[in-house]
Amino acid sequence: MAPNIPALYDLHFAVPMAGAVLSALNTKLDAASLAVILEKLEAKFMFIDYEYVDVIVKALEIMSQNMTKHPFFVLIQEHDQGPDLVSVGGNKIKYDDLIAMGETDFEIVKPKDEGDPISVNFTSGSTGEPKGVLYSHKAAYLKSLASVRLYDMGVAPVFLWTVDMFRCNGWCCTWTMAAVGGTNICLRTVSAKFIFDSIVLHNVTHLCGGPAILNLIADASLTVPFKVRLIVAGVLPMSRVMKVEGLGYTVSHAYGMTEVLGPAIVKPWRSTNEHKKDNIVVENVDVKEPETMASVRHDGKTIGEVMFKGNTLMLGYLKDPKATEEAFKDGWYRTKDLGVIHPNGVIQLKDRAKDIIFTGGEIVSTLEVEAVLLSHPKVSEAAVVGKRDDYSKETPCAFVKFKEEYYYGAMSCQEIVEFCEERLPDFMVPRTVVFGELPVNSTGKVQKFTLRVKANGMHSNIGQKNGCHT
Repeated sequence: MAPNIPALYDLHFAVPMAGAVLSALNTKLDAASLAVILEKLEAKFMFIDYEYVDVIVKALEIMSQNMTKHPFFVLIQEHDQGPDLVSVGGNKIKYDDLIAMGETDFEIVKPKDEGDPISVNFTSGSTGEPKGVLYSHKAAYLKSLASVRLYDMGVAPVFLWTVDMFRCNGWCCTWTMAAVGGTNICLRTVSAKFIFDSIVLHNVTHLCGGPAILNLIADASLTVPFKVRLIVAGVLPMSRVMKVEGLGYTVSHAYGMTEVLGPAIVKPWRSTNEHKKDNIVVENVDVKEPETMASVRHDGKTIGEVMFKGNTLMLGYLKDPKATEEAFKDGWYRTKDLGVIHPNGVIQLKDRAKDIIFTGGEIVSTLEVEAVLLSHPKVSEAAVVGKRDDYSKETPCAFVKFKEEYYYGAMSCQEIVEFCEERLPDFMVPRTVVFGELPVNSTGKVQKFTLRVKANGMHSNIGQKNGCHT
């Protein structure tokens, strides 16, 4: 349990070399969520950064009735900062003292089989309880080498750690950087100033992350003195990307998930292709009709489920054979993401299966509407869900959060609607707009199921062009 610090990077090598399995825990989780995960893991050793001792202690208290044996605790400190591990009980030691006990003639414990697990990464839990996703040595090895090409690493890159190492082992870049002899610049805390200062001071060549990184850089408006590659996974508002590229960055768009070891498809943002298969270790990616498993027509209209096949997929879910079997039904990993294939073979993502909106015979991608909303200069966060409608079955309902410098009342619902009307087909324009905070889970993902309940609990807006709520 640690942020992006050198110790966590070290452990990505030390733990597998000792013949053990690593699980980097999400530092944004609360004690209750951690307790559930720790019960699944049954860890023998637990490395805890000084910032997270309190939350771990609370998680252990929740688990105390079910725990038969405490793990061996190792405290990671910086310059003797932070609390000791007195409150956790059991055996414990400081990280630096443990390192000092190391032996120079230690023999690496190699896996007996390349299919043995190397790590467990937990999903965000946005669709239910977090699942432990098992990675094999083989899959991690192949994905790490493939990432050299995916991210255009070149020779001796300088990588700034803005993507969390607990996310798919830092998108497998922990091992990629070792493979190419790169330099790792670790950040305990991510901010626009730290990003800019690190780039200038260390000649950073690459950084990765979600849309939040894109927004941090865009809002700071600090121009870097040389080109820096920025790989972003998630919804990319065009206006934000254009601003960031104007500041000296080259932006690429990534698509993937925990089960496929992070981004599996990466394309330059300025590419005319929506998504192109440039991951040389992925055997196949396709859009299929989930019942018949037939590939959809390459017409850019017929929607199917995006599926993957190959050696860079998860082994399965920890202690959940039923979910594993369902995920790999018919020999393909089923993403539950919907997409289309264009005549040139390019895959375009539409939405999560549970999020897509059917309105008046048309299909609305909430991702496309959210991208437009996020391009509004006053909007910091946005989410779109379907709202039941007697005439159209569903209509788009937009939940919008302003940037900090704006107050509620500084923008009307009509302004949002008109902004969307200029950029979207009529059937995709939100008919209801709600201003305020967006509910998120402990990992920071918007809880759309909560928003659906809220949207459908509002009064009907039949006959209105749009409804407005705060």
